[in-house]
Amino acid sequence: MILVATIWIQTFTGTNFDFSAYSSELKAVLGVSQMQLNYLATASDLGKALGWSSGLALMYLPLWMVMFLAAAMGLIGYGVQWLVIRNIVALPYFVVFLLCLLAGCSICWFNTVCFVLCIKNFLCTRPLALALTVSFNGVSAALYNLAAKSLNPSSTSLYLLLNAFIPLFTSIAAVIPILRQPPIDPLSPDAVKREQLTFLKLNILAIITGLYLLFLHSSNSSTARFLLVGVIFLLLLPLGIPGIIYARDWFKHTIYKRFQFEGSGFMLVDAADLELHKELLSRESSVANVLIYTPNNENSVREMSRQSTGASEGCSCDAVIGQDRLVMLGEEHKAKMLVCRIDFWLYYLAYFCGGTIGLVYSNNLGQIAQSLGQSSMTSRLITMYSSFSFFGRLLSATPDFIRTKFYFARTGWLVIALLPTPIAFFLLAATSTEMALQAGTALIGLSSGFIFAAAVSITSELFGPKSVGVNHNILITNIPVGSLVYGFLAATFYDSNTESRPGLMTDSVVCMGSKCYFSTFVWWGCISILGLASSLMLFLRTRLAYDRFERNRLSTILG
Repeated sequence: MILVATIWIQTFTGTNFDFSAYSSELKAVLGVSQMQLNYLATASDLGKALGWSSGLALMYLPLWMVMFLAAAMGLIGYGVQWLVIRNIVALPYFVVFLLCLLAGCSICWFNTVCFVLCIKNFLCTRPLALALTVSFNGVSAALYNLAAKSLNPSSTSLYLLLNAFIPLFTSIAAVIPILRQPPIDPLSPDAVKREQLTFLKLNILAIITGLYLLFLHSSNSSTARFLLVGVIFLLLLPLGIPGIIYARDWFKHTIYKRFQFEGSGFMLVDAADLELHKELLSRESSVANVLIYTPNNENSVREMSRQSTGASEGCSCDAVIGQDRLVMLGEEHKAKMLVCRIDFWLYYLAYFCGGTIGLVYSNNLGQIAQSLGQSSMTSRLITMYSSFSFFGRLLSATPDFIRTKFYFARTGWLVIALLPTPIAFFLLAATSTEMALQAGTALIGLSSGFIFAAAVSITSELFGPKSVGVNHNILITNIPVGSLVYGFLAATFYDSNTESRPGLMTDSVVCMGSKCYFSTFVWWGCISILGLASSLMLFLRTRLAYDRFERNRLSTILG
């Protein structure tokens, strides 16, 4: 029940992903430029930088109250914006900016609630619980798009009303499981394996849900209502898990007895993995004391790094790779130590030039489609980005499912995940056809979704599980910075090609044609190549630490 409640919260609180659905109308009502509209998108992302406030609130308030405070912030932030866009009230631009900031903060508070629920209630399968629930946050825009079409396909302001009230209704539905959390008892090894198999089934159900939203799209409101009922049924389906568990226990001595899951070809997260960081720190403390970089043993670290990689002493590239590299996973990094690490800044740059640039692209989908004369495709593009972002988040759990057959460092998976982004941007710059727009949106959604979901695990592995909360909040400061920088870049090129279009909604200034975003796509493509190079350097610097981690994990299991 806790897992289902967390999935519901994540599914209905990714409200920032549908900004592009109503951004054109909001721009027209406020009478602002593309640059000023970009600042509103930045304000929503800036709310994520205030994530520490939710942790502070949890020190003094119960979890359910923090959840309802998040719902209240969203209700005010989006609700008042709906009043503005409907011309019911008139507010200055700065107040609308603060409303976007408040709405973005509410999303971060909801995420904190979900993280706490998963960490507290799934001790042995925590990574799987986090990966699954975070994935559903990526499908929010597709679901809101379907809900808006089922109510009034011609109204874009309806998205704001849905953003205001649906998270509140979801909080009311989720409060009972949160208040009645069961006691946490240690699980037996067999129980852990059964729970892991349950997560595997839930991932299959999640894939079905994503495919349902991607390929079944409506042409009218009646079809949309039918599809909306179908997706709600899929979201309610996990409630049948308790009944399935009881049925399995009843039949286990008759039907399931002959099946032996111990010999399966895959291995998920074992209970021993959760304490492996601590074991590594204790078992290899003497090695760590020698290898961890300090000013006094700089030459020793570089020499041992060269020996382990088989590099020649005169190779400058290997010297760069070996400088101050992480030699083992799980070492706790406080904030001061974190910002002094080369590996952290490589990771920061990879995220900044990868996942964040994909998020900014999604914020501009409305103007991109409008400039290409494809305004009718906006909702379809939002659904496509949302669905592929969802699949990308689900794929982030791949390393845990296939690690016995094929082990690869998680930072290596990050490199692979960043590959589609520059390909997509250069494709969009080369051609402005409808097919290219859909393909580029799908690739960017897939790439950014993987990065968003994998980031928590990578941060925990590289810089310590105990410090992951603080360190991850430091990492995601790149989101508002990237939103401002990339949005400013896009708005500058957009506004330089604008022309007055009195017939469009109001006397707004718009840009029409492929020239509006051509330079932006080229710049974004080049920047994403920089992120790809940074992630590759991070992989080369950390692969030995991952190999050592895997060897110790296997020796712990076999020993």
